[in-house]
Amino acid sequence: MLNKDKSEILNGRKRIEDLENENSLRPQLLSEYIGQDKIKDNLSIFITASKQRGESLEHVLFYGPPGLGKTTLSYIVANEMNVTIRCTSGPLIERAGDLAAILTNVEPGSVLFIDEIHRLPRVVEEVLYSAMEDYKLDIIIGKGPSAKTIRINLPKFTLVGATTRAGLITSALRDRFGMTFRMDFYPPKDLAKIIKRSAKILNTEIAEDAVLEIARRSRGTPRVANRLLKRVRDFCQVQNEKVVSLELVNSSLASLDIDDKGLDNLDKHVMRVIIENYSGGPVGIESIAVAVGEEAGTIEDVCEPFLIQLGFLIRTPQGRKVTEAGYKHMNIDRKTGDQENLI
Repeated sequence: MLNKDKSEILNGRKRIEDLENENSLRPQLLSEYIGQDKIKDNLSIFITASKQRGESLEHVLFYGPPGLGKTTLSYIVANEMNVTIRCTSGPLIERAGDLAAILTNVEPGSVLFIDEIHRLPRVVEEVLYSAMEDYKLDIIIGKGPSAKTIRINLPKFTLVGATTRAGLITSALRDRFGMTFRMDFYPPKDLAKIIKRSAKILNTEIAEDAVLEIARRSRGTPRVANRLLKRVRDFCQVQNEKVVSLELVNSSLASLDIDDKGLDNLDKHVMRVIIENYSGGPVGIESIAVAVGEEAGTIEDVCEPFLIQLGFLIRTPQGRKVTEAGYKHMNIDRKTGDQENLI
């Protein structure tokens, strides 16, 4: 049985702790935002041009794995445009009436942020088309022969959508965004800058080599880097250490079952299931999910991107396969399937 608390530390999805603490660590302007340089440069040009023309920014779509800063950039867009932002989530908008209530209350030029926009119901999505293109909202009142359609004019606004599953967004909706940006995993050097900035905000003194070690094990994800920093800070405080050292980082992450590559118990459990139950693959994601006891979406969104990035896992038309590098990291001989003694 996996230790859920430990395995969820490296999960890029938001948790209650993140909602409570992210605002204090979240940059407010593009100049404060670290990483994703090409996206920042392009956004800066588009925002500046829109402000010079006195127009609302065109609709923006951010997509990529969880924890890479899609929500943060959405808030930055609003701050840079000097407008208000209203936030909601795809699963919360169940009916066309829910969307109508939101759209009729947007302010001129403001930003409407919809997280996990791929989870909008189809009937809601179709209402959104005219709102995005023509800034008009068609509402049907009544049922049957007496039903009437009322068209409401909306103020011009900017829709910012964020999703971890861009492939689930219909082409009709995707084509209505004027800008689409793919968020990439962060290199360790950028994560190190984020950790230093967060440590300063949290009043935590940390050694340079400790920063680099946390960055190296953060799965290329700022949210994970900030989580690890907070957990290491807890160990530092309880152990009455004044500075977060490399030794403290190593011992703390070992206690959290996070290995030298940033893999946790869930990652290794997924790989072990593929190796031991399915001879290294190929195997379908649903079979893996059942064997691991985890949702298929969690494995696809959280585990797979990082394992594929490390070269430990590959996707094939037949299913997932563990690579030679994956076998080596797990200390398992590919031919015999036996645990190797590499010590």
